[in-house]
Amino acid sequence: MKKLFYILTVILLATTHLSAQDILQAANEAYAKGDFTKAAEWYEAALKEKGESATVYYNLGNSYYKANKIAPSILNYERALLLEPGNGDIRFNLEIAKLKTVDKIEPVGEFFLTSWFHSIEDSLSADAWSRFGIICFLLLIGSLFLFFFSRKILIKKSGFYAGICLLVLVIFGNIFACNQKKSLTQRDSAIIFVPTTTIKSSPSDSGTDLFILHEGAKVKLKNAIGNWNEIETADGNIGWIKRSEIAVI
Repeated sequence: MKKLFYILTVILLATTHLSAQDILQAANEAYAKGDFTKAAEWYEAALKEKGESATVYYNLGNSYYKANKIAPSILNYERALLLEPGNGDIRFNLEIAKLKTVDKIEPVGEFFLTSWFHSIEDSLSADAWSRFGIICFLLLIGSLFLFFFSRKILIKKSGFYAGICLLVLVIFGNIFACNQKKSLTQRDSAIIFVPTTTIKSSPSDSGTDLFILHEGAKVKLKNAIGNWNEIETADGNIGWIKRSEIAVI
């Protein structure tokens, strides 16, 4: 009886115009019942109706992972991370999904200060860094007020040193916000969406075979010519791939 009611509910929802909330409810119910393929379809529909959402991308990634569709799961985890780079659950599930990929590409080593800088930047989203910068700027104004108008030397010194620290935080907050915003708008990374592909030396089928990549591998997009994209892997290998074989994050 419950199964029949669920089927009738799905048919009813599919034949009427739904709000984003109705679609998400249907997706959550499908996921809870273990129908991960149907849940993925509903979450995809929710994205079309609602627009981008880290939570929906995350749930969509989970649905595809449960359905054993690794490339789509990685793609949607990556999209969720763009919106919420500091979300530990998304990052953890992404790493679990990557364990099922064939290519284990080791990234080129970074200078430790660069890695530290990126780890701090990825702890918050673009909007969060913007709010952080605004708050620090307001506190900076307060510190300057204390420095210029206080008659006590101790308060003047405190305002001066606090102002210097807050100025640094304002600068870095804005840098991090700009970098995160650039990542959202530029979208210069992609996921391999075919089981196996041969990367070419030129944007042509007659180009020399350079190396092979498999489903779920992440690449950086560099240039585009016709139906081809030049890509770079995390370990620095560069070549050309057909655009139809990748999905942009």
